[in-house]
Amino acid sequence: MFRAAIRSLFARKVRLLLTALSIVLGVGFVAGTYVLTDTMTKAFDDIIVTSSTGLDVLVRAENAFDTEFQGGTEERAAMAQTVLETVADVDGVAEAYGDVIGYGQMVDPATGDPIGTMGPPTFGGSFSEIGSLTIRTGQPPVGPDQVAIDAGTAERYSIDVGDRIQVLFEGPPGEFEVVGLAAFGESDSLLGATIALFDLPTAQTVLGRTGQLDSVSVVAEEGVSPTELQRRIAEVLPDGVEAITAAAYVSEQQDQVQEGLGFFRTALLVFAFVALFVGSFIIFNTFAIIVAQRTRELGLLRALGASRRQVMVSVVVEAIVVGLVASAIGVLVGIGIAIGLQALLRGIGLELPGSATVIQVRTVVVSIVVGTLITVIASVVPARRAARVAPIQALTESQDHLGRSLRFRVISGLVVLALGVGPVLYGLFGQPEDALQLVGIGVLLTFIGVAMLTPLIARPVAGTLGAPIRRAGVPGKLGRENAMRNPRRTAATASALMIGLGLVVFVAVFGESAKASTDAVLERTLKADFILTSPSFTGFSTSAAGGLRGVPGVLAVSEIRQAAFRVEGETAFATSVDPAFEATADPGVVSGSFDSLQRPGKIAVHDDLASDRGWAVGDTIDVAFAATGEQRRQIVAIYSEKGILDDYGISLADYSENFSNQLDVIVLVKASEGADVGEVRRGLEGALETFPNIQLQDQAEFRAKYAQFLNQVLNLLTALLLMAVIIAVFGIVNTLSLSIYERTRELGLLRAVGMTRRQTRSMVRWEAVIIAVMGALFGVVIGIAFGWALQQALEPDGFTELGIPAGQLVFYVVLAGLAGVLAAILPARRAARLNVLEAISYE
Repeated sequence: MFRAAIRSLFARKVRLLLTALSIVLGVGFVAGTYVLTDTMTKAFDDIIVTSSTGLDVLVRAENAFDTEFQGGTEERAAMAQTVLETVADVDGVAEAYGDVIGYGQMVDPATGDPIGTMGPPTFGGSFSEIGSLTIRTGQPPVGPDQVAIDAGTAERYSIDVGDRIQVLFEGPPGEFEVVGLAAFGESDSLLGATIALFDLPTAQTVLGRTGQLDSVSVVAEEGVSPTELQRRIAEVLPDGVEAITAAAYVSEQQDQVQEGLGFFRTALLVFAFVALFVGSFIIFNTFAIIVAQRTRELGLLRALGASRRQVMVSVVVEAIVVGLVASAIGVLVGIGIAIGLQALLRGIGLELPGSATVIQVRTVVVSIVVGTLITVIASVVPARRAARVAPIQALTESQDHLGRSLRFRVISGLVVLALGVGPVLYGLFGQPEDALQLVGIGVLLTFIGVAMLTPLIARPVAGTLGAPIRRAGVPGKLGRENAMRNPRRTAATASALMIGLGLVVFVAVFGESAKASTDAVLERTLKADFILTSPSFTGFSTSAAGGLRGVPGVLAVSEIRQAAFRVEGETAFATSVDPAFEATADPGVVSGSFDSLQRPGKIAVHDDLASDRGWAVGDTIDVAFAATGEQRRQIVAIYSEKGILDDYGISLADYSENFSNQLDVIVLVKASEGADVGEVRRGLEGALETFPNIQLQDQAEFRAKYAQFLNQVLNLLTALLLMAVIIAVFGIVNTLSLSIYERTRELGLLRAVGMTRRQTRSMVRWEAVIIAVMGALFGVVIGIAFGWALQQALEPDGFTELGIPAGQLVFYVVLAGLAGVLAAILPARRAARLNVLEAISYE
């Protein structure tokens, strides 16, 4: 039986090729994700190790916790510069260097546009002799007029030693002469980040750290161990300051990289497994069709003495071989995908440090095991169906078996659907701790349940979709009948496209709902005439707002800042507001007063959160800031709107005392009543001339910018989901190709009674269009359902509107029809080329 299975496999090489392609693409995505993230991890580890070269002990301020919402970055208070003198006097210290780092964004000298507006961070800091940054060209900066910049930025923007460049800071901007180009070992840049380096006194001045340091790098004298030196330094440090060894620092940094890349890896793997999930439907359909075609062959094996178990095992063996070979090829494809993704990251400015491609044994093993396992699981039901073939069926003529009653499928499908819908609803509305995992499992089971029930309506839906096609003559009528003939096969093919396109539609509905909800919230809450933001919503200098208050016709200027902190042990976002806030926005105060927020030790809370926690105005709650530790805050206002605010509001003064990052995220400007808005705008633009990284917009422009930003994110998600859609299209090609083999004799008879080659090709194309459009319609329905469920679950967070992009959904359905036409090209050509006499005698 094993030899028979292998011979059967090689006898159907072309038929199984398209099946293998779906596994190759899905496994390639999995392997590519691991290769890319492993390569990135290795590159960052090398940078971290290099950056600690020569370092023995690092001294820095303690922090209460790592703010997880900031991607693992640390929020630490600055230290007094006297710490450097204290450390330098410790016995065993050979050298000690003070360091500061902060926000510093360069401006392109050629265009006057800010450099690094999207994605990679923009740093300013002090140059140190210790670490991975070395001067490749020129010399280190000395004095208040000199700067060294990273070589990557210099190359991209044609900046040379001797040029003058403007740099933007949290405070006023400055202009400097470029005296050196720095590099990270062999790499010109670190993930595209821009870095402006100054000598320590200059860096302290421009970064707002006068008399302060962010850290002290210490080199031990010969013969003194880092551990011993760390102990000596720790004994003399003031409260709130700590000393760690270089080894501990490297380990800490590597853990942060692992955590950050872990989220990135998980996100990519989700899309990879979506592709494999879609591919599993194609595998199931392929083996089901092949088993139906081999009914006489399997019946003959049973008549010759093969047991049901042997027949089933023979089909599973075929699946194992296909899974192993396709998965192995997928690993090789994954290496190419990883290299392509690195090139894509470089294309958008995220330049990886130089590192060889990393291929771990884990990557190969996991990819092959996952691909093979999914192939085998998808083949189990067809294998069981093959085992039920009776010996007498070897004597029958027909190969077109309609299969068992759909009763069992209906019952099992409803059970699976209920098991899927339950976790989805509980994960969205019940707010459990593992909500994301529950929703993921629920969505998976929901898709399986819907796919199991689809054959119930596949025949009438295919008939309805094909009704207009009957006007195309005999080819249209036969194409419609072929789509209706076997609802199981049609449904399985359509289900693969349903899953891929359903997720794309879900993303589109969610995005449209987000835009509609944002517009509704801003319409209710925003009273400002102008809004200041940075192109990437990352923040900008606080000096900008100060220059706007003196512009004629300006009534109020309100600065908004935001950062993560903890309330009652849970991490959340705090939004800071100043006394002018209510003149520019309406927070929807339910109780209390925002005027009281400006007093020390006060906090405002969103209405939904206050109701859940049982809080009221006057209650006192525990909060914690990473830089300054635990404190108490009294609730003085409860509000209902989240247009600008998040869950918690604090005063701008409170924010300044407890966070090291002092950048405005948004500035709201309200014009005086009766003022000429156009004249006010020209005045604001004049005041912002020295801040090229700030965009001045009215309400309509601000909403359009937000919609554009959201569209970029949605387009990225859609692009990642397109892999599943492409695999689904391969499924249509596969099903049609196999059905041509299955219907060889039938096609020969049609040709014999007068059907032309052109009519044959047209018939196959119409069948493909019906299947593709059916899958698209199913995907649209289930995508809208998931989008509605998520919008309802997020309604308390401001997603009050359900948006359905009708035009976009119609485009998807039309595109699916065109994909069906393309998928039918090869099967249609083969059907039209069949030799009539050979086809009539085909078995």
